[in-house]
Amino acid sequence: MTCRLDPPQPIDYETIASWITDATACACWAGPRVPFPFSAQELPRLLAIEGVESWCLTDKTTSTCGFGQFWGAAPGVVHLGRIIVSPTKRGKGYGRTLCQQLIEKAVHKTGAGEITLRVYRNNSAALSLYVDLGFLVDDSKSTDEVLFMKAAVRQITSMPDRA
Repeated sequence: MTCRLDPPQPIDYETIASWITDATACACWAGPRVPFPFSAQELPRLLAIEGVESWCLTDKTTSTCGFGQFWGAAPGVVHLGRIIVSPTKRGKGYGRTLCQQLIEKAVHKTGAGEITLRVYRNNSAALSLYVDLGFLVDDSKSTDEVLFMKAAVRQITSMPDRA
């Protein structure tokens, strides 16, 4: 699969906005910061947070396939968030590619040795992917609804690409 990470452009936000079809999906993806409904024109502002980098996964046809963000969570720790894959690309390896490239970019930019993320317990596809990538659940920071996961960079970067 030939994909790359690019900074989001206005057309990307239109595409991403089309993937979020209801308030529940919005809350699961973006948390309370992004209200539903929202317009594609509002999305760059809603997602613009100091210290947060946004990236789009683009395939060889330059079609937007996914989106994700990362930010420094603590010294030596980078957090991944707002990860989403196009509904038409799910189950085809794009989520794995997005996460691997986002992790690589985040570690390169921050020098972090640990990566964290959160995932809803009922999001079995994402949970399975994160476990397969080497993330472990940290029960002390998890809730009844959301799992907090972390991985050492060496655990992830040493794993073969299985896409």
